[in-house]
Amino acid sequence: MGIPNFDRMEGNPVCVQVDWDSNQEHLAAWREGRTGFPFIDAIMTQLRLEGWIHHLARHAVACFLTRGDLWISWEEGQKVFEELLLDADWALNAGNWQWLSASAFFHQYFRVYSPIAFGKKTDKNGDYIRKYLPVLKKFPVQYIYEPWKAPRSIQERAGCIVGKDYPRPIVEHDTASKKNLQRMKLAYARRSGTSEEPESKGKAQKRKGVSVAELLTKKKKKNSD
Repeated sequence: MGIPNFDRMEGNPVCVQVDWDSNQEHLAAWREGRTGFPFIDAIMTQLRLEGWIHHLARHAVACFLTRGDLWISWEEGQKVFEELLLDADWALNAGNWQWLSASAFFHQYFRVYSPIAFGKKTDKNGDYIRKYLPVLKKFPVQYIYEPWKAPRSIQERAGCIVGKDYPRPIVEHDTASKKNLQRMKLAYARRSGTSEEPESKGKAQKRKGVSVAELLTKKKKKNSD
C-alpha cells in the first residue's frame, strides 16, 4: 500500500505536474556551490565536505533549486541529496523534496525562502559563510550575503573580485521568484482544471490537495471491491 512512483513526478498521483526547466549549467552551479549566492553556496559546500546540513539549510537550497529561483525539477535535487547525505532515507528524501518544491503535501507555493534574507535571520555576521567560503571571509558584514553589491575598492581589499574569484549570481532572485510564482500558479490551475488560480493580495488562498490518507483509503476500497 504505497504511493506509485513516489520518487518521481510522472505517474505520481499526489504530485503536481510541473513543466520544470532543464538547465544543466544551473544544476551544476547549484550542486557545486557556484550560484553566486553565498548562503546557498556555503550550504552546498558543507554538504559536499561533511555529508550533512541542518534541516533549514535543506529547505533553503531545495526551494532555491526548484520553485524559488532555478525552476529545476525536485527529482534532480533528490538525486544529489541521495548521493551526498549521510542520513539519506529514500522515502523521507522523496517526500521532503516534493514538500519543499510545493509539489505535494505543502501547497503554499507563494511562501519562498530568500537566498539572502533567510540566512541573515540567524547569522547576521555571516560566520557560516566565512567558514565554508573562505574566499569571502574578509568582506564586511553589510556585503557578506551580497558581495556583488560591494564597491570595487572593497572587493579589492577583501581579496576577492566578484566575477573572477567568486561567481556573480546566476539569476536575479526577485525577478526569478516572481516569474516562478506565476508558473507554479499555472501548474496548480492545470491540476484543478481551472483557467487560473484565485489569489488575493497578501492572503493567497490555500489549495486543498489530495491527502495521502485519502489516496490510500481509495486504493484500499478499490482493492476490496
